[in-house]
Amino acid sequence: MKSFRTTQQTLFHAVGEVSLIYTRKHITIPFSKITSPDEAYTAFRSIFDRQTIEHKECVYAMYLDRANTILGYAQISSGGVSQTVIDPKIVFQYALKLNASGIILAHNHPSGKLTPSAADKSITEKIQKSGKLMDIELLDHLILNRTNYSTV
Repeated sequence: MKSFRTTQQTLFHAVGEVSLIYTRKHITIPFSKITSPDEAYTAFRSIFDRQTIEHKECVYAMYLDRANTILGYAQISSGGVSQTVIDPKIVFQYALKLNASGIILAHNHPSGKLTPSAADKSITEKIQKSGKLMDIELLDHLILNRTNYSTV
């Protein structure tokens, strides 16, 4: 390891404190527990902005405890008309902060098509594998449009 001392003087480097802020919003989710994909879809419909669901792609994650009680949710990314990035590191930062045991992902397709893309399938698999290492299960990944959903 590199030494931090030079000529009898200690050098200091300022670093920032890392924190994720947990705030309550006034969004009413009709369930406190998620027991099915239909309930997850209904809960995510409460979160997604109805005015932009056909305009730009967004990704949200919902975090649950072992009893599938909702601990919270977070917007993971917001993109363009045809894509957005799901960074697993961001997904798991929130999960670790909340001590979550499960994650449900949801993103919209502005085109209205509910068929998962190759990229959707790939990131779902990547997050599933990553979660296994931390004992955080990806319970589902939904694709939403204005009126319906499918699973990846």
